[in-house]
Amino acid sequence: MHITLNGSPRDCAPATTVAQLLQEAGYGTRRVAVEVNHEIVPRSLHISHALAEGDQVEIVHAIGGG
Repeated sequence: MHITLNGSPRDCAPATTVAQLLQEAGYGTRRVAVEVNHEIVPRSLHISHALAEGDQVEIVHAIGGG
């Protein structure tokens, strides 16, 4: 299945969940905000929210500093 992740095309298995995508993309257990098709997916739904063909996913993580 084809999705767009942070503006770049990406292939993933059908019905991949947000949590699986985070693992595959190297975000692991980092605290991130995830948006699918311009809608925030709450952290509590990452494990159950399945992606679909053509979804646009944006992942944003905070970077500390001063």
